[in-house]
Amino acid sequence: MDSDDDSGDFMVMSVDGSGGQWFSSLLRTGRIYRLIDTALEQGNREERISAIIQLGRSGDPRAVRPLVDCCGEEDIAIRKSAIDALGEIGSGRAVDVLVERLDDPEEDRGIRISAASALASIRSDRAVSELKVRGSDLDMDPALHSAIADALDRMAVR
Repeated sequence: MDSDDDSGDFMVMSVDGSGGQWFSSLLRTGRIYRLIDTALEQGNREERISAIIQLGRSGDPRAVRPLVDCCGEEDIAIRKSAIDALGEIGSGRAVDVLVERLDDPEEDRGIRISAASALASIRSDRAVSELKVRGSDLDMDPALHSAIADALDRMAVR
């Protein structure tokens, strides 16, 4: 937790299987919340990208949901930064959005390759399984297929 973060957040677990929610009625103070707010604002592109990168470097699980939201942005640089940041955090909660980006044939090839790399960084059983399934698809774009094979090799999984 950040040393200047005095929000006192705690996780409230739900019984409906949603995995819990951060209790949003608590004060949103501290550096992590400032970064989240900047990342989600529709303002200055460079400031948003910087905040997204810092969120990834923080490793803070509170950043996962906002970064997942950024993966749906129109701006390719915002999407790529968010995907890379999710890979740095390594949370299994990002697998669904990363698989969506990887599987979207309309998505930029570089974004799809970044999604494969982020999945490899997560290293959860599900992330590995999703990569293996796509790695066995011989009809896939050769550059993407190669990136998935490289990701699996880096993980020493085949």
